[in-house]
Amino acid sequence: MKPTNVLFILSDEHQHDLMGCAGHPFIHTPNLDALAAGGTRFSNAYTPSPICVPARASLATGRYVHDIRCWDNAIAYDGSTPGWAQYLTHDGMVTDSIGKLHYKSEAAPVGFRHQQHAVHILDGIGQVWGSVRNPLPRTMGRSPLYDKIGPGLSNYNRFDMRVADTAVDWLSDPRDDTKPWVLFAGLVAPHFPLIVPQEYLDLYDPASIELPPLQPSSGYVRHPWVERQAIHMDHDAAIGTDERRRLAMACYFALVTFLDAQVGKILAALKDNGLDESTTIIYSSDHGDNLGKRGMWNKCLMYRESTGVPMIVAGAGIPRGKVCETPVSLIDIQNTILERTGCIAPANASPGESLAKLANAPAQPERLVFSEYHAVGSETAAYMLANADYKYHHYVGLRPELFDLRRDPQELHDLAGLPEYAPVLASFEKRLRELLDPEGVDRLAKADQDRLIQAFGGREAALQTGTPAATPVPVA
Repeated sequence: MKPTNVLFILSDEHQHDLMGCAGHPFIHTPNLDALAAGGTRFSNAYTPSPICVPARASLATGRYVHDIRCWDNAIAYDGSTPGWAQYLTHDGMVTDSIGKLHYKSEAAPVGFRHQQHAVHILDGIGQVWGSVRNPLPRTMGRSPLYDKIGPGLSNYNRFDMRVADTAVDWLSDPRDDTKPWVLFAGLVAPHFPLIVPQEYLDLYDPASIELPPLQPSSGYVRHPWVERQAIHMDHDAAIGTDERRRLAMACYFALVTFLDAQVGKILAALKDNGLDESTTIIYSSDHGDNLGKRGMWNKCLMYRESTGVPMIVAGAGIPRGKVCETPVSLIDIQNTILERTGCIAPANASPGESLAKLANAPAQPERLVFSEYHAVGSETAAYMLANADYKYHHYVGLRPELFDLRRDPQELHDLAGLPEYAPVLASFEKRLRELLDPEGVDRLAKADQDRLIQAFGGREAALQTGTPAATPVPVA
């Protein structure tokens, strides 16, 4: 088919099923719902790593974290591995970004012609303290991430509105239409701080919100890998009370609706400028958020609330109103952009496939997607393999987990210890070991991180180096 433009909107930390179109009973996401109605929503979409910087490095290159060795929030994409923005620019296409990228720096040769309101890891070093995990400090002390919860207008909120307004202006400017263009818009909602304008918070009454399941306070026993991470930085203890937990959830829901409003502004500008028929639209997020389930907040876990992402693709030739159960990943976005724009990349540049092609093909429930984690709070590596039926977690040095996604989509019941599931467990471990050496990659990540720590003056110095919380955004 004829090449199209691509508008790629990426949010930050949007849990995969928190959209009306995904069946959520009360979330307000009219613009994302309309986008899904006009395109294909992938119901089994995942991040290659449930933490910002590695996920975005994989997204930039279409390659797995262990291939590019961007292990954590201090080792960011620097352009040394070719990615879709470089391929597009080399092919003469206008390729611009507005908003959060979370790469090494604005000076890194990542391929964009222009970067407006660029957000990268702070000072080019990010969270060096999070690389200290060999051995992992017992605790980093009280978490500061959820000190601010409630109504207001944060710098993050202001930033997202500015990104959306700038994208509207970009789409309104006349440009050469002899070749397709690609615009990346990086929003930061619903990432903490959980501060949101009152008009959005008014849509969600904290008192009516049910607390999430699997609470340790009610007898749930966390997997040892997860428990170790909770000890390292206990966000739930910092939030404190059930009243604040409900308020935190309400603010997160409100931030999703605030995000939806910014997406709506961008999509309206696309239509108002007559570009909607010639543009492929991709919406996704870099990872999800635990949102209190299992007593865990933030991301960094293998469970679906953390590794799952929303994924919607719309445009010419893409089925409208379709829900596709084929498992997909952010890894697939590179091939999607290249295929839709007609850009030729080197063979085997990515293991991904075009989402447009997958949307038009019969469902492939057996297709496997992969995620991995080697960052803050993890004593050893964690890996995930999932198809539409099962989800397998492999923790180096610890017992695995297995979930039946058809019968138990909330992952409430671990089946790994049941004899009747031993063949399924063995099959997934075999597939994982065909993809990589789990123990060898764990050692490789730690060796790279140990070298980084030494470059910053050793363990104690590294523990005091880097931004302690969310990456700051430019203030207008």
